[in-house]
Amino acid sequence: MKSLYGREFTIMAGVILLSFALLAGAFVTLTYQYTMQEKRDAMQRTADIIADFTGAMQNESVSLLDSGYQAYVVAISNVSDAYVLICDDEGQVVLTSKGALQSNVKQPSIPRSVAQEVQRSGSYSGITSLDGLFPEKRYTAGQSITVRNLLGMESSQGMVFVAANMSSVTSLWQDLSTIFFMTAAAVLCVAFLTSSVTSRHQTKPLKEIANTARRFGHGEFDARVTGYEHRKDEVGELAEAFNAMADSIAQSEQKRSEFIANVSHELKTPMTTIAGFADGILDGTIPPERERDYLKTISSETRRLSRLVRRMLDLSRLQSSENVTAQEPFDAAEVMLRVLVSLETKINARHLDVDAQLPDGAVMVWGDPDAITQVCYNLLDNAIKFSDEGTTMGISITSKGGKAYVSVRNHGKTIPAEELPLLFDRFHKADYSRSADRDGVGLGLYIVKTILGNHKENITVTSSDGVTEFTFTLTLA
Repeated sequence: MKSLYGREFTIMAGVILLSFALLAGAFVTLTYQYTMQEKRDAMQRTADIIADFTGAMQNESVSLLDSGYQAYVVAISNVSDAYVLICDDEGQVVLTSKGALQSNVKQPSIPRSVAQEVQRSGSYSGITSLDGLFPEKRYTAGQSITVRNLLGMESSQGMVFVAANMSSVTSLWQDLSTIFFMTAAAVLCVAFLTSSVTSRHQTKPLKEIANTARRFGHGEFDARVTGYEHRKDEVGELAEAFNAMADSIAQSEQKRSEFIANVSHELKTPMTTIAGFADGILDGTIPPERERDYLKTISSETRRLSRLVRRMLDLSRLQSSENVTAQEPFDAAEVMLRVLVSLETKINARHLDVDAQLPDGAVMVWGDPDAITQVCYNLLDNAIKFSDEGTTMGISITSKGGKAYVSVRNHGKTIPAEELPLLFDRFHKADYSRSADRDGVGLGLYIVKTILGNHKENITVTSSDGVTEFTFTLTLA
């Protein structure tokens, strides 16, 4: 598997190399064409100047063998760093920048095709040795010499050729190319070094996070990503998100362990009681006249086990990812009254009065009516169990800011302030209520919290001066 560092460095290096390759190609092409074109233009201008001057001299009937004219040609040749040839109409060379040719020496001539090109178009340009006149190929520019007669008519009276050695142009271009490639090599080295450092700097925290994730997966729940708390980039966000996830999972693992411990405890107590009393009846330890009383205890503990299992199944269903709360409008006041009527027997058994402060009309809210019915049942049943006998239990519904506030209030023992945040935990029971709530399993309020959480609603509890009140919200329809 290729590492992220290797892929990132390869991509960056490839982009840099490709960019410099394209830049180098463009630079070489443009500089070569520019230097060559500059030389061509210079040679053509030189040929035009000499041709115009030569035509003017011939109009003045000045001989091409004149020392002044020859000095002019030599000066132009030296200034332009070129070799000058003056030819007649047939292409025979009559004068060079080195001076006039001797009359007793066979006159050299330019190729016939070149002479014809000048005669036809008036100019010539190309890279040639002129059939051996030069030891190597040179850039040569030619121009016809135009002379005016007495009638003002123009006629061709020879031609001028200016040839430049390309070595100077090539040397200049090579020098420019050398400078460019040396600079490019230095820039590439810096770019590769920077790319390597940057890539390693970016991948290092990812490796650390991956190693921390492996440690966490192997059970080290205290493993965290450190050293990136002050980074404000994506790496800092990733480290923060990982640590938050790790904290959440660690808390969930702790709660899971506590849940298993609580379940074991809740199951162990009634099972121990059932097994002990059953063995006592079977081995004769318990007298026959008391067997009925102990069988009642066994039956009660069995029903308690059944309630615990049923509550745990309800809790599992509520926490299932497949549980989707149905949203429909219903009357919250009607649900509360229906639950209150179903608990009438328990209310009368404890001689409680009910103070119901409900609106005259319907209170339409959104939610799952069956689930909210369970919420109301658990809260009212809880209030009945922990109310002092003969006191008043209150229920009320008020509306404010698009929410319905449903409250259940009872008079009994005050719940300590430190206990209030723990009431909605699984299997939690306040110490003072353990003996009073023998039938409870400590899941009722947790189920209430879970149902309201699925509805995106809240529940709060207050307890002071013996009055405990639970209030939850529902969204008005």
